[in-house]
Amino acid sequence: MIPKDFLSIRDFTPEQIRHFLHVACQVKAKPEHFAGALKGKTLAMIFEKPSLRTRVTFDVGMEQLGGHSLYLSPAEINLGKRESVHDVAKNLERMVQGIMIRTFAHEIVVEMAKHAGIPVINGLTDYSHPCQAMADMQTLQEQFGDLKNVKLAYVGDGNNVAHSLMLAAASLGASITVGTPIGYEPHADITSAAEKIAAVSGGTVQVTNDPVEAVTGADAIYTDVWASMGQEEEAAERRKIFMPFQVNQKLFSQAAKHAVFMHCLPAHRGDEVTASVIDSPRSVVFDQAENRLHIQKAIMVLLLEGGVHRFPPRSAHA
Repeated sequence: MIPKDFLSIRDFTPEQIRHFLHVACQVKAKPEHFAGALKGKTLAMIFEKPSLRTRVTFDVGMEQLGGHSLYLSPAEINLGKRESVHDVAKNLERMVQGIMIRTFAHEIVVEMAKHAGIPVINGLTDYSHPCQAMADMQTLQEQFGDLKNVKLAYVGDGNNVAHSLMLAAASLGASITVGTPIGYEPHADITSAAEKIAAVSGGTVQVTNDPVEAVTGADAIYTDVWASMGQEEEAAERRKIFMPFQVNQKLFSQAAKHAVFMHCLPAHRGDEVTASVIDSPRSVVFDQAENRLHIQKAIMVLLLEGGVHRFPPRSAHA
């Protein structure tokens, strides 16, 4: 059996991750075959943070699978204040068949999954963004096939996106180098976990404070905003610190000639990336955005359809 919930890449074996990606490719190639997969099912979507891609892809995905989605705003839920996470979970498990939550503290998602008897999907926390990383792996597979010979470079803030990317890339045997300013590296527990996974899969994990070292020879260069939601007051200071890590033509030229540019969006042109890079033919950012729809449909089918949980669960959430 696969785990009941989709909270972290670390909860799944490499074989299970490949299975999610396989189903996502099927969903993308022949969506009509999945049109009624979730007929009669409802997904509650809890948003503590605003979103374009998460909202649209889960909403549209459920509709395309024959189910329904229910948007719950911060004003309606106000987790932990208006009503406890425990009580929200216990209410929703009697009314819907799945929960997607996009929030700040990762502990909220873990607690929701602990108390809900139905699948819980992590739409984003400050600690991890597993749906995005899975869409990124699907995009890289479309570009390069088997990821065992792929070198991925991530430059910028060692944030939630970097965390999930490290775990996903390591699980699939890719090589990933994360380049960040001093003091902005990924969490040590994530780096350690990714290194252990890579030791088995044949991949490699490296963290450096040199952006040129990070991207040299890379098949793909990935970046994200320098100040995430909740860090707006740090934006000016972070801009000074992170400017050497801007993905511009000069830095991008250090990658392989066939390299692609990746970004989870939204992007701030002129900050973490220049327009000449993100709007170039080498950019696959909108492929990534589209693949959010396909991988999340695969996740929902495998978790909500029932009778398909065939693999053993794995380690603690992260």
